[in-house]
Amino acid sequence: MRQFRSVVITGAGRGIGAALARALANPGVRLLLVARDAARLAHLAGECEADGAEVEVAAVDVSDVASLAEVLLAFDAVSPVDLVIANAGISGGLGERRSVEPMELALAQIRVNLEGAMATVTPLIEPMRGRGSGKIALMSSIAGLHPVPDTPGYCASKAGLLMWGKCLDAWLRPQGVAVSVICPGFVKTDMNDRYVGWKPFLMTPEKAADIVVRGLQKQRRVIAFPWQLVALVRAGALVPPAIVALVMKLFAVKVEPEKTAPREAA
Repeated sequence: MRQFRSVVITGAGRGIGAALARALANPGVRLLLVARDAARLAHLAGECEADGAEVEVAAVDVSDVASLAEVLLAFDAVSPVDLVIANAGISGGLGERRSVEPMELALAQIRVNLEGAMATVTPLIEPMRGRGSGKIALMSSIAGLHPVPDTPGYCASKAGLLMWGKCLDAWLRPQGVAVSVICPGFVKTDMNDRYVGWKPFLMTPEKAADIVVRGLQKQRRVIAFPWQLVALVRAGALVPPAIVALVMKLFAVKVEPEKTAPREAA
């Protein structure tokens, strides 16, 4: 299996991002961990260093495009990046009594989930192209594969990221830079805890990270899991919309408000 040596992870403070950092932390690996919470980053860095990795941290918001690019390019200049994982994300949902999703919240998800991922990856594309190698991973969601009526802004941001990633892959893979779009289902994270409703096939961040790392090593274009939800999505494309609507009622959720808007897992 391929061993990544220089890795960037955004949204690394908790959830899937932190689990990915731990999964990739090995002797000979250099990590750049990016998140907004400096204290969480420091704690995670200690864990990864105990596993033999060299770690650099940056308390930067992915919406701060200029600062993020500066950090990324400085790291790449010293340790050419062979894997960047754009993982930072926030979520939202419909308003009170299933009223329209607040525009501010909908746009915030676009800015962080889609634009933040683009801001993470774009500075590293030309350096990777110049080297003729590299791996880009974008954290989308099962919600980017199939509409979830309760989370329109989130679905839009993740679907946009899925398409952007597919376009990048079609352009870059022939040049040696592969792109994978990650589409997880329900993962036990702070973000997921805010979803009040049925969450089938819920898995730990560690299990999700293991699936993601194996998919990245195999150069898969789309890493979607768990297979049961992926199968339901595929089946939904083959049945009448009225039946799909009935099934989706089982997945109805209420999204509790974020108190601190952690941008740590998609």
